[in-house]
Amino acid sequence: MGTPLGDFVRAKRDSIRPESLGLAAVPRGRAPGLRRIDLAGRAGISVEYLTRIEQGRDRNPSPAVVNALADGLSLDQGERAHLRHLAKITTANCPGRTRPEPPPREVRPTVLATLRLLAPAPAYVTNRLGDVLAHTPGFAALLAPSGLLDTPAPNLTRYVFTDPRARATFPDWDRLADELAFDIGLGPSASASAWFASVLEAEAGPEFTRRVHRHLPPPRHPLHLAHPEDGALLWHREHLELSPPEGQFIVVLLPADATTERVAERLAEGLAERAAERAADGSGRGRPHLRAVN
Repeated sequence: MGTPLGDFVRAKRDSIRPESLGLAAVPRGRAPGLRRIDLAGRAGISVEYLTRIEQGRDRNPSPAVVNALADGLSLDQGERAHLRHLAKITTANCPGRTRPEPPPREVRPTVLATLRLLAPAPAYVTNRLGDVLAHTPGFAALLAPSGLLDTPAPNLTRYVFTDPRARATFPDWDRLADELAFDIGLGPSASASAWFASVLEAEAGPEFTRRVHRHLPPPRHPLHLAHPEDGALLWHREHLELSPPEGQFIVVLLPADATTERVAERLAEGLAERAAERAADGSGRGRPHLRAVN
């Protein structure tokens, strides 16, 4: 069985053109990519040790070895940080270590207050596992028809990989699935990533497992959303990182085309009218009601 670190090293090695590192080009008929012997030589480790890392038989390489692999693969700063994180995840999965547990779902009051200031925009609090921990009424108006918010503890990643409605909701399902599977490896902690990946592997099957072991950062694109009443919508996603230790962040959806802009304005007007009605009949104080799921 492979490991996040080994899978990444092997995938990255396979993606490198040897001539880009000043090495001889791949002979005709041979599989493309950097040979193990070349990477081992550049990193200053043995081919046998590199093989053990790639195959998941060595799960606890030293920081010096991880840095040497980063040098051998000529990783940029972001890829180096990702490699170090994968090494932590791999170590967290070593036999005999504490059983991984799910991350906390509580959202700080100050974060909820920040979310309230973003209304009526569609926005939600989440983590790298896809938990929808709190959201604005605008987010509910946009996503409730999809069924994402039907469960007491909604999770976007689980919804995408296990709910048959997801493919109709997100026309670019494959792209979004690539993003969500990759993000699991980024936290909120190594143990939480390991816990969630193991749970979802059993629930989601091959569509998830072939992605979660890829570990190569996918390109990010605007979010395509098919709304049952408003049709095809396109949204930019702004990620607002929050302070540790929860590993949470706020995602704000912003219209990416004229059609989506008009729909966003109409949704905002409808939410404002309902808030005014609640204030008038005394059932509410007129400010946006946020849903926090704990």
